[in-house]
Parts: sequence; structure tokens; C-alpha cells
Amino acid sequence: MDRQLSPVPPSPGPSGMSVHEVLALPVMQGSKLLAGGDGLDRVVGSVNVMEVPDVLPWVRQRELLLTTGYPLRAHVESDMAQWIGDLDDHGLAGLAIKLARYVDELPAEALAEADRRGFPVVTIPEDLGFDDVINQVLTIVINRRADTLARAEQVLQDLVGVVIEGGDLDQVCQGVVRHLARTALVTTMDGRVLAHAGELPARWADLPGFDPTGRFVVETEVPGVSVDFDGVHRLVARVTGGRADLGRLVLLREDPFTAEDNHVVGQATTAAALAITKQQAVAAVEGKYRADFLRDALLGRAGDAERVAAHAAELGWDLRRPLAVVVAEAEEAPDDDPVSRTLPERFRAAWERVAGADDETAAVAGFSQEVVVLLGVPEELDPAGVTERVRLMAGQVHGRGGGGRRAFATGVSRTITGLDDLPRAYAEARKAVQVGRRLHGARAITHFDALGVFRLLSQVEDRAELASFVAETLGPLADDRSEDAEDLRTTLTVLLDNNLNVASTARALHFHYNSLRYRIGKLERMLGPFTTDPRLRFAIMLALQARQLDHH
Repeated sequence: MDRQLSPVPPSPGPSGMSVHEVLALPVMQGSKLLAGGDGLDRVVGSVNVMEVPDVLPWVRQRELLLTTGYPLRAHVESDMAQWIGDLDDHGLAGLAIKLARYVDELPAEALAEADRRGFPVVTIPEDLGFDDVINQVLTIVINRRADTLARAEQVLQDLVGVVIEGGDLDQVCQGVVRHLARTALVTTMDGRVLAHAGELPARWADLPGFDPTGRFVVETEVPGVSVDFDGVHRLVARVTGGRADLGRLVLLREDPFTAEDNHVVGQATTAAALAITKQQAVAAVEGKYRADFLRDALLGRAGDAERVAAHAAELGWDLRRPLAVVVAEAEEAPDDDPVSRTLPERFRAAWERVAGADDETAAVAGFSQEVVVLLGVPEELDPAGVTERVRLMAGQVHGRGGGGRRAFATGVSRTITGLDDLPRAYAEARKAVQVGRRLHGARAITHFDALGVFRLLSQVEDRAELASFVAETLGPLADDRSEDAEDLRTTLTVLLDNNLNVASTARALHFHYNSLRYRIGKLERMLGPFTTDPRLRFAIMLALQARQLDHH
């Protein structure tokens, strides 16, 4: 998708008129464009008169500069082209000059520089009164500013009124669509869509600025820039509350966004910030209440099973069915991370949306960096099926930005059929998170039943004793710095996995049969007769597993 970027013109006020419109005024009859025709769409916000040689310190952006040419006599023969460049660099809208009185003509080099920069240079009639130009231009500019401010005020009253009357962020987006755009949506700081209105695609990924997972790429999409995607214009604006970035307002429409729209967009972001802040305050109170109850239930402190189930039903949770406890634990955020303060709430909200789509009566609560989901599962669904279901949900949370750019590990308990087992299931899910992260990395998704012997090894609190056992059992093979030891460990692991079948192991390792027999002999000289001693073989297998646990 091709795109062209152009900043929405900055301005001291919300409105103005183009150089082209100025030249069309009755007072400007007889004026001629000498150079800079590509800049006729530049916005004129005010008019200034120059009759002193050193005018640069006194000019402002978006001014149309009028002159009789008297101060230009010193520039005509020497640095007129440079002077034109200086005016453009200061952000002026253009230059209107009376020729023949003090300056007969402008040098070709100066006009060429104006053409190169798209800086309009106009010759005006000798008898034109500067006061007439100033009066007509400023009258139109001031009236337009008044209209724009009135429009912005109307938008603000409308959208803030929506929030005050109890409307949510979706209704704010609907108001923005009424006033400003074809499509409006609000995202979090990690790109998750919070609310939307207007014409929407089948998938978020089809919109400009969204990645394939449906997340708006906040970190690369620049606020305040109008982007043309094949005729669809998009504008991104910051939604701020106090000193914090709360998210982004994204607008789409067919027509380009203008400087006048910028002022109205500012009012829309104010209303969006108010709605988000209100929503966060309500969610914080409700979330704490729900989280406190669920934590008590997970720890066995909420009363008997029937009382817990009844209270959960009042919160919209169905706990009278087979359940699996899912624990998702995000990595700690760096202190300097700009979104770390809001991560827990965004993380919980993302899981709530995803889990709700999968199971609308699932219980979801957030505890700091941890989110717990009590997911309803059919009794007949095996651990692999439950794990796959949770894997799909975790993938959606990553895509929705709840974990955002921060990794999180997920643990799944065994399925329980009674709430009396809830504390045990919670402990299982937490253990699956801890061990799964150590074995498989920061985004591991691990079922408790898949832990196997690691479940027991992880219970050993004396890690030094465990390391001593590994060193004594594996001997030279425990050396992390030796490539030969690593090679032999691989051979040993595959041999044990193949139940000491030499032919199968040789095929798996792509070794000649005799080469493998030689290696087995070398391993037995190092470790002892493990091929004939089952107890030694068990100890070696346990040591290899313990080493794997401590090296992730």
C-alpha cells in the first residue's frame, strides 16, 4: 500500500487562507505571480509590511510580507537569492512587492530560488494600498478563526457531554465520526483497539498502520502527520491525560486533513482522554473488588464451594462446571518504560476480551504482573487440547497488545471438577509458569501435566545440592565450557531417549553404527556401566533433566 506523508500545517491560530485565495481578492486585482507557483497553497495567517533592511528578526510564520521594494535595493545585486531563502526558512507564506518604484526587477537567480522552494513572489500594482490588503486578508482570517473556534467549541461540548451523560469511548468515537472523519478509533499505547466507530474493515490488519495481528503500530506511526494511503487520508493524534500518554486517536476519511481540523482534533482527544480516565477509574474499582474475591477463592479463603459459586455467578462467572486455572505472568517492566504504569490493567483487559470471546462466563482477574483465568473446559478434553486452546488465546493477547511488546509466560492447571480443588489448581498453574519459563523461555505455554520430572526437581530448594548431584553423576560431561562434553551429552541424551537402541540412535544422529558403539564405550568409561545398571541409568537421566532445568 503506497503512502505519502505530509505534516498537518502548524499555526499560531486554527485558521487562515491560502496565497491563491489572497491573490483572488478584489483588492489584489492587477497582481502577477513572478515565481514560486508550487507554493500557492501556503497558508496566510497574517500580513506584515517591510520597510526596513533587516526585517528577519521581526517576521513570523505564515505571514504574507508586503513591501515597496525600498529596503531591497541593497540585496538586488548581491544576495537577493539568499534573502529569499531566509524568508522561506523563517516560514513566511510569500512576498508581495511593488516594482519600478525602487527596484525595477528581481534577479533571475532570486526568482529561480523562489521557484525551487515553492515560495510565492508576487508583483502588486503601484497604487495598491497596503492597508486595504491588510484589512481584507485579516477580516477573512479572523472570521475563519472565529468559525473554527466555534466549531471546535461545539465539538468539545458535544463530545464532553456524551461522557458526562454516561457515554463510553465508543460513543465518543461516534461523535468524532459525526464531526470529523469517516472512521474513528482509539487505541492503547501498545496498539490495542479500545473503541471504534464509522466504516470499519473486516480485519484491523486491513487498515493503514496496523500490523498483521491487528495491532496499531504506535511506535512507528507519527502523531500529527496526515498520511495518504491511495486516496484514504489518515491522521493520528495523541490522547494525553496529565503527563501520561493514554493512547492514540486514529482518523480516516477521503479528504486531506487541514490545519483547521487540527484544532477540532485537539478537542476530540480531550473528550477521549476524559472517557478513558473515567473508564479506568471505574475499572480500577470494579477490578479490585473482583480480583480480591478471586484471590480469596484461589487461596481457599472465600468460604465453602457453594458460597464461592453463588457469588461468582453474581459477577457473571460460571464456576459450577469443570475448570482449568490459567496463569499468565508478564515480565517485569523497566522503570523507564513509558507504558509500564498501565501495563497491569492493559494486560488484564486484553485477557478479559480474549477469554470472554472464547468463554463468556470465564472468570478473569489481574494481580500486579499476573492475570488469572478460570476457564470452563469439557471433562473429556485432554491436557494437550486444553493447552492448544490456551495457546490460541495467548497468541491473540500478544496480537491485541495486552502483553504488547512485553513477553509473558502462561501456565495451565489440571482440570478440576470441584471448587474445593481450586487452591491446588492455582498452585499447579503457577508452578507450570515458573518451570515452563525456565525450560522454554519468556513466552512459554506449559500445562502442569507436561512438566513430568521437572515438577519434582523444581521443588528442590537447595539448588547447590542439586548442582552437586549433577556434577557427581555426570562427571566431565557436566562441563559447560567443553565442546566435546556437549557433543557427548547429546549422544547420551539421544541414546537414552531411544531406550539404548543403538541402531535407532545411530540413525537419529546420522552416525555409523561402529562409531556410535565406540562413543558408548567412551561414555561408560566416564560414567560407569549405565547400559547394564538401571539404577545408574536412572540417576544419569535425572541429572540430565536437572541440568536442563538449571540452564534455562
